[in-house]
This record gives sequence, C-alpha cells and structure tokens, in this order.
Amino acid sequence: MHKEGMNGVRINTAYGNIVQYKQIIDKTRDIADIPIILDIKGPEIRLKVKNKTHVKKGDKIEVGFNNEKISFNHNFYNAMELSDRIFIDNGKIKTRVIEIDNQKLYLLVMNKGEISDGKGVNIPNKQLLVPTLSQKDRDLVSFADKNRIEFIALSFTRNPEDVQNLKSALQSFKSGLIAKIENFEGLKNLEEILDKTDGIMIARGDLGVEIEPERVPIVQKRIIRMCNQKGKIVVTATEMLESMIYQQMPTRAEVSDVANAILDGTDSVMLSGETSIGAYPVKAVSMMSRIAKETDPHVKSQVENGTFINTSDTISKAIQRLCQSMPVDKIVTLTRSGYTARMISRLKLSPQIIAVTFNGKIKKQLELVYNVYPIQLDYNSEKDKILSVARELVDLNLLSDNNIVIFTAASRTSEPHASNLIEVHKIEDLLKMRNT
Repeated sequence: MHKEGMNGVRINTAYGNIVQYKQIIDKTRDIADIPIILDIKGPEIRLKVKNKTHVKKGDKIEVGFNNEKISFNHNFYNAMELSDRIFIDNGKIKTRVIEIDNQKLYLLVMNKGEISDGKGVNIPNKQLLVPTLSQKDRDLVSFADKNRIEFIALSFTRNPEDVQNLKSALQSFKSGLIAKIENFEGLKNLEEILDKTDGIMIARGDLGVEIEPERVPIVQKRIIRMCNQKGKIVVTATEMLESMIYQQMPTRAEVSDVANAILDGTDSVMLSGETSIGAYPVKAVSMMSRIAKETDPHVKSQVENGTFINTSDTISKAIQRLCQSMPVDKIVTLTRSGYTARMISRLKLSPQIIAVTFNGKIKKQLELVYNVYPIQLDYNSEKDKILSVARELVDLNLLSDNNIVIFTAASRTSEPHASNLIEVHKIEDLLKMRNT
C-alpha cells in the first residue's frame, strides 16, 4: 500500500487491542517514515455484542447498559424517550424505542440486517451526557505517548470542552490533535472546535446519519473551506471507494466523490473499510492515488483575503503573489512547527512545497498536508541556513541548478508562527555563494 501511495496510517481503536495496535505501528515504521493516527472513541456510542445477531423488520430487541448480550458502551438510559430513533452501523439498521424499563431499551427493528460487536450507534438530535474519555481512551493516550504517535483523532467531538479534556489527558504529550466531526453538535460548534485543534476529519458515515444525507456534500465543502482559511489540516473520510471492499474497480460516482473532495481543497482523502476489511486494499490505494494525481493540477485556492492573522499568513500570501507574477519551480520553507508550510499549502499553488524541519514528528505530520514534500534536516547550527538547506536539497536531487526557488524562514525571532523572510533565488546563482 505504501508503494502505491499510502502516506499515513489510521488505527481505529473501536476494534482490536493494544498488542495488535503495536504490531501495526512497528510494521508501519519498518516500512516508511509516515504519520500514524490513533483514533480513540471518546463520546462515540457503540454496541457490545456477545454473539452476532441477524434481525428482520418487525423484530423487537432488548439492549442494556451493563454487559448484557447486547449492550451500549455508555449509559444514557435517563436521556431516552419513547419513539426516539436509534441507528446502527452507519444507519444500515434503523430502530425505534418502543419500551423503556429497568435500565433496558426495547427497540423495534425497521429493516433487516446483522448486529455485531463494535458497530457504531447514532441517536439523531439527542444531546447525551457522555464523558469525553473512557478509561480505555485514557490508557490509549498513554500508549500513544509511549509510542510517539503523530496524531490522536477524537471521535464524535461535540464542543471545545471535549478537545480541552483530551489535551488535559495528554499532559506532556505533544501529538497533533484531530477532531472528528460526525454529529450535529460538533457541526454547530465547528468554529470553536477548529480553533482548539490541529485539524478536522470529516467522518461522513456517521455525519450522514446524524444529519440529513443530502446536507453532507455542502457541509463537507464548508468544513474544508474553514480549515483552508485557518491553515488547519482537513481529512475527508468514509465510503470514498466503498464498492472496492468487494470489487476490483470503483463506481464512477465514487471516483468523482474522491476528485471533488480534492477539488474542494481537502489535504488528505482516507480509506477505511476498503483497506481494513476489503478484498483489494492495494488496488484501492492505487486507485485513490491515481485519482489524486490526475486531480491535483486543477485545484484552486478558496482562501479569502481577510483581516491580518499573523506574519506567516502575510508571508504565505506574498508567496502567492510572487507565484502569480513570475515563473517559480519550487517553494522551500524552513519550518519549526509546520505552520508556515500549512499556510502556504492552503493557497493551492502549483509549485511543490518542500518543507524542511529538524523535528522528526513535524516532518511526519506534514505528510498529510496538500502538495507538501516534508524532509528532516538539521540546519539549526548553520550560519546561512538557506544556503545550507539549498546545498542539501541539490545533493538529494530535490532541487536543480536551473530552478527558480522561493525560500522562506524565520530570521531573528523566537515567536511562533513568525516566518518573516522571503528570498528568491536561481539555485545556480545561490550555490556560487559557497566560496564568497
């Protein structure tokens, strides 16, 4: 999968155990220097099922909260009312509450299907007092810290308090935080959530159950636009090439869906069932990579000119103007946190962005960012950092003598988000500085 274009791995902790997660981490790091996203369940509601159960329309099922044959992973008994709708497995099974008694819900099944362990549950238009983190989630945060995971993704993020609760659990851990937007409450509080996180994952499966499915495409575009505006990572996920779970080629509609997410401005597109339980994981990655390569040259910036944000914001827009007014082959940004690289990336410029950082974790996090080629180099001790980096990149065949390159870096400042320098060079001329 990595050879075919995979440049990030997500571990869904709704399934499996820590031993299996560690095997995935070790295997990934043996193969490639790419980021790992540990997806913790947070306030997500799922079923615990001891034996798979086939149901049909008209069946009545009993679901409890205390490890019964079928139970929920969180207790929200007191919030439920008769006729509340409960959807299972991304809405594939629809049920309605017909009886509430003795800490159990009795559900009328509206269509046939299979109920199995770990399947997601959606209860639309209900605000449930479910804790942000379970004990399992807290244990997984410690596990992520120990294994130097690049990102933690929080499922069903509802509000900025959920993000703050996760940050409190992280303590000294400096992982990137991704909020998964997949319910009405998270959508309502999107702007406040975005300000607290490093990125957003648009989890369209659950989102399309919690809100009307016809609203999802417009919501997707709005979320991507907001993330681009602020230079935050945005990942579009779920059912992108769903038919490839079972067949070797996607539908034309699925190809268009992936392409349109890229045209909207998403940084990354993500496969789920296609590569976890699907019959053709390598072919699915290859297809998604092919779609991305074909679509990338047609992506245009949707960032609006607004009020001043910070110096890096202004630097990125100055680079945009330079690219519009002169031939530019590459953009090289020397970045400590990855922020300036993200701010340049959001403008969807044609030249490739080479992000040079001395921090290995930042390097891997930038793998998820659109049109960014991250590389780790230790340039801190160099007197002329730009010249030193240029020489290294030429030696690595990432730059050539005839390239016109825009360089940006932070000079004489320790402030965060403070890239404050732009230099434009023909590499051949810059390298003559070796002897001067």
